[in-house]
Formats: sequence, C-alpha cells, structure tokens
Amino acid sequence: MANHRIFIVEDDKKISHLLAETLRKYQYDVAIVEDFDNVDTECLAFDPHLILLDINLPSYDGYYWCRQLRQHTRCPIIYISARSGDMDQVFALENGGDDFITKPFHYEIVLAKIRSHLRRAFGEYAPSQGERTVKLGALELFIERMELHLRDEAIPLQKKEAIILELLMEASPKVVSRETLLEELWDDQSFVDENTLNVNMTRVRKKLTDYGVKSTIETVRGSGYRLLAAPEES
Repeated sequence: MANHRIFIVEDDKKISHLLAETLRKYQYDVAIVEDFDNVDTECLAFDPHLILLDINLPSYDGYYWCRQLRQHTRCPIIYISARSGDMDQVFALENGGDDFITKPFHYEIVLAKIRSHLRRAFGEYAPSQGERTVKLGALELFIERMELHLRDEAIPLQKKEAIILELLMEASPKVVSRETLLEELWDDQSFVDENTLNVNMTRVRKKLTDYGVKSTIETVRGSGYRLLAAPEES
C-alpha cells in the first residue's frame, strides 16, 4: 500500500496533523486541505487514492463536498466525524461515502479501514485491468465511468446507482436479494436502515424513467429486485 495518496479534509488542525503524521509513518503520501472554500479543486489537483472527510466544516459541510467530489472521482471516501447518530451515518453513505468512522477513534481502526478500501479499489481485490462493462439488450453499463449507455446516449450515474445496475444487469432476469444488494452497497450493514435501499432503488428507477429507458426494476416481495429488460429500447 506504500505511496498511495490520501487527502484529509478536517478543520481541526490537531486531528488533521496527527492523522497526516501517522499515515506518513506507513509510507502514504498525504495532503491536508488548506482552503475550505475550494475543497474539490485542491483534492482533484492532488488526485488522491482515498479521501478522509469530516462533516462539520467551514462554509459547506462534508455531505456537500462529497457530492461534488463524486462527480469527478470514484476513489474511496471515508467520513470521520464526531456525529454518531444513525441518520448521520445514513446521510454520509447516501451522499456518496463508502464508510464512516466516529470520533474519538483509534488510529489502528483508521489504518485498517484505509488498507481495506485501498485493497478493494486498487489492490488484490480490485477488478482486473481493462474497462468493465455489462450489456443487457440495448443497454450497456460502463462501470468505471459510472455511465449507462442507451445507443448513442450516455446516462450519468452516482456510485450506488452504478452498483445497483451492475448487480441487476448481471443477474437479469433472476432476482437479486436485498441482502446481496446491501452487502455490495455498504461495508457495514449494522446501521443501515431498511428504508435506505428502497430510497436508492427509487432513485435508479426515476433515472431510468427520466431518460426514457423502458427496462423496469421489479420488486419481488419477500425476495429482492430484478431488472426486466425491454426487447427494444427507444
């Protein structure tokens, strides 16, 4: 994991510098945000492999910046926050985050989660080289780009939308269980409200409808969901 770049967005200077000092001992390249009005600009210039993001920040909160960053990067984003409520953690995941660590924290836990996410994104558990795609009828999902193509039209997706469609398209016409979807969407299901998956599925359905995609996501009561592909999309 040496030389992976980690970007820290934390307004408590003591915490951010202690984090940076610890991570550098493990051979990570680390940058700390300097201008909280331009978090996205600084972050993208550094081009990190992983982002540590607080929620309570000057100007705009971490949820806002996570949404902005998700327009440009798929790298893991781990929230680090003193907020410990279930809904805070749900909002963090809903707004594009991959994980959540509550302050005060043990540095061993932070390091373990960083290693885990980097392995999954770039290391031994990462997808094989080459752009991954899934095709179903006239639909083609470009997973790394987070785009769903319908003939000549490219439909932009959020990270969790892309994950949901990947699972449904690969399994179609079989049912994908709610448990499988939850496992793929969130590392730790212990604080994920049952309604959270419903909300994400509603967003995917709306996006398909807004773009005139005739394939439909069917709810199979007591089991999960399946994607019914229209023979000819128009």
